[in-house]
Amino acid sequence: MPGIPDKSIFIVGFSYIHLHKDEIFLGMDEQDEIVVFRKFETSIEANIIKAKLDAYGIPCFLTEENMANLYPGASSLMNFNVRLHLFARDQARAKHILEENHLVIDDDSVLRCPRCKSRKIERDFPKKLSLTFGSALNTLFFGIFFPHKKIFRCLDCEFEFNE
Repeated sequence: MPGIPDKSIFIVGFSYIHLHKDEIFLGMDEQDEIVVFRKFETSIEANIIKAKLDAYGIPCFLTEENMANLYPGASSLMNFNVRLHLFARDQARAKHILEENHLVIDDDSVLRCPRCKSRKIERDFPKKLSLTFGSALNTLFFGIFFPHKKIFRCLDCEFEFNE
């Protein structure tokens, strides 16, 4: 390689590169190979999975995130998928973590409808509008309706409740 002495050692991050004329030896073995673990259509999905793997101590990174954000919905046309990369040695562990079959959900921690005991609950603004004097003035003068606090709504029986 032009401009590189006969024998030199460079330290790059946690790996080392040993250069000797035309050969480059990177201090990595086959298990340290970086592979594309999964592809995502949106960067939001990819960042959620990346955050989860980071929390479990699996080093990973994303590529093509900017292109997917610039052209949302065009992943099928232009192949702009966000790719999640990790080490080959971490693939099995990452699959196990993302399967979530090993999680135990405590029934007491799951929110249930007080009327029908369903678990299908959403958090949203109330469907019934309670027009107070302050909200009427805001709507009249500013043309803006400020909704009240969010509530929980059962998707089975449509019952609205607070925690």
